[in-house]
Amino acid sequence: MSAGRLLVFAPLRLEAACLSPSLRSRSRVIRTGMGPERSRIAAARGLAVEDASGVAVVGVCAAARPGLEPGHVFLASELRSPDGTSIPVPGSSLLATSLRGSGVEVEVGTLASVEAIAGPCERRYLAETGAATVDMESAWLAEAAAGRPLAVLRTVVEPASQELLDPRTAVAGIRALLALRRATPALERWHDALRPRRVVLASPRSFCAGVERAIEIVELALEQRGAPVYVRKQIVHNEHVVSDLESRGAVFVDELDEIPEGATTVFSAHGVSPVVREWARERDLAVIDATCPLVSKVHAEARRFAAKGNTIFLIGHDGHEEIEGTSGEAPAAIVLVENVRQAERVQVEDPDHVTYLTQTTLAVDETAEIVDVLRRRFPSLQGPKSDDICYATTNRQQAVREIARESDVVLVVGSQTSSNSLRLVEVSEREGTPAHLVDDELDVELDWIADAGTIGVSAGASAPDALVHGIVNAIAALGDAEVEETSTVSESVYFRLPKEVRV
Repeated sequence: MSAGRLLVFAPLRLEAACLSPSLRSRSRVIRTGMGPERSRIAAARGLAVEDASGVAVVGVCAAARPGLEPGHVFLASELRSPDGTSIPVPGSSLLATSLRGSGVEVEVGTLASVEAIAGPCERRYLAETGAATVDMESAWLAEAAAGRPLAVLRTVVEPASQELLDPRTAVAGIRALLALRRATPALERWHDALRPRRVVLASPRSFCAGVERAIEIVELALEQRGAPVYVRKQIVHNEHVVSDLESRGAVFVDELDEIPEGATTVFSAHGVSPVVREWARERDLAVIDATCPLVSKVHAEARRFAAKGNTIFLIGHDGHEEIEGTSGEAPAAIVLVENVRQAERVQVEDPDHVTYLTQTTLAVDETAEIVDVLRRRFPSLQGPKSDDICYATTNRQQAVREIARESDVVLVVGSQTSSNSLRLVEVSEREGTPAHLVDDELDVELDWIADAGTIGVSAGASAPDALVHGIVNAIAALGDAEVEETSTVSESVYFRLPKEVRV
């Protein structure tokens, strides 16, 4: 539970009445009255409440941005005062996730506080400057936070084109207050999560050399050849990376028949089979190969072992693009093994001529168990000269193992399509520490971290490190956060760019 009460500011009695009885019993509620002057006085009163662990401003507001209608719930991520001063409200992301989790749709954005009632013309101007909503209190009331966690929760009472003194406002007011009543219970969950914490960052984390190379290839292709540049499959398995490249002109497709003949085409970091390469030649595509060199190594091993007449146990996950590409190098010789159970049951015609290869993004411990079973069943089993699981996967798993041992919960940044990110979650769970895979701070549930004194944070090899810092900032917005980094190894690997984009 949080250490102190929640300090709640509400301009009017009706707005204060929207708080749930349980939240009111744990809060100091101050009715401020409307307008800047009363808000300044209320903020001064709030500063004197020393045992408050956080500050919340609740009430109604007017829409500045078209599309926000009466009853829409709004969370301020930024407050703007009449003189243009910007006040960040970094805790909005976690509160927004909590609201959405309880079925409440919520908009997040900039709220402009004004000194007098703003009509449609003034709100239209404010919308052009980036404001989504308008009120007459929040920017001044925010001064009471004075470093404490802050939330600003408002519901829309009038659309952008409507005057306040409009006959429709009465009905809209009822809708806005009902929406506020539905939304305020989330403040109680937010209040429960307010506390000082320790955040432990795993190092290494985020981009590996293969991912950096693949992204740079697409960026250089766009710069040198212009948009569109077509990419078969996701260049790396991360939604943020893909969205960013799409905004710059990259076009992601599932198969080559979606690409115009002769167009610039990038193969993803996960590699492709020889059949795909041949199809690209037939379509006269200008191919730039972004396959990670460590994946290319596995392809070469598959060809070499197949040429010797060996059956190849390919350890990995069915349907993963890397597995599809490697299998295509020697389809008649490869048998997929996904887990220990399959390793116990797999049969081959010639058990004296068998070898194994692995997907590069597997869990090290789990893969070792599968290999041990295959070695027991097939004493002649050969393997690659060096481990197929890439250095980055191994290093990130070891780093997560270390932080999991001292954390109450671990957050792993990465997309659901990212195999190496999913393995990091499993590594933490094998250490007995609950872990969650999140694309960014908007995926973090307050319930996961409410009672956590120490939170571990890492990121898969395809996730930008900026997303990690976004999560750290969101956690810090719940109270003081002591951030430290645990480093297990230093990485200095670099892969050369292909000649097609080399300058």
